[in-house]
Amino acid sequence: MPADPHSSPAPAAGSTAPKVEVRRSAKRRRTVSVRREGDTVVVLVPARLSKAEEARWVATMLEKLERSERRRATGTRRSDADLVRRAEQLSARWLAGTARPAVVRWVPAMRTRWASCTPADASIRVSERLRTAPAWVLDYVLVHELAHLLESGHTPRFWSLVHQYPLTERAIGYLQGLSAAEHAPASHQGGSQPGGGEPEDSEPDDDVAAAPPDALD
Repeated sequence: MPADPHSSPAPAAGSTAPKVEVRRSAKRRRTVSVRREGDTVVVLVPARLSKAEEARWVATMLEKLERSERRRATGTRRSDADLVRRAEQLSARWLAGTARPAVVRWVPAMRTRWASCTPADASIRVSERLRTAPAWVLDYVLVHELAHLLESGHTPRFWSLVHQYPLTERAIGYLQGLSAAEHAPASHQGGSQPGGGEPEDSEPDDDVAAAPPDALD
């Protein structure tokens, strides 16, 4: 049975989110893999996955690809000054400049949060866990915290502010996948999983990253 490709919705104009194509295959039984083909990120999944499982694994594998590419890339790490500048840019673009943080800084990895803010002193703290996240995901986190400077609770007004950022839903899905992946058993590279009694996939795996689809179940 040939692979069944389909593409994810196109990102909003001006965003940095990648174009993603998902290919389902009956031959691929036990692994999910990701690779770049030109300007498209291709995620290969078993045909048996549900749409919900597919969405979860697309987010997870995009994160793996991003981390792999960042390890190979050169350049400086994002600094606190970079965060401040980016937060100001995002406030101007999506919140009409109404959110004015006094401090935006990196903090050691928080156990249950990606970021936090204190409206009383207009300070925003971002978890070190997001240093290697894609820029469009970090942008969402910053917009989320900027919105808290204007509306402290998760009220309808708060979410209407956050959703001014067009990649909100995609970023939320990405973070959910990343969180699930961080709590999953260790995955195996190369497109196969030892044990379990099933034959390995018959498709070759020259992908950047791979993980067994059952790892989160």
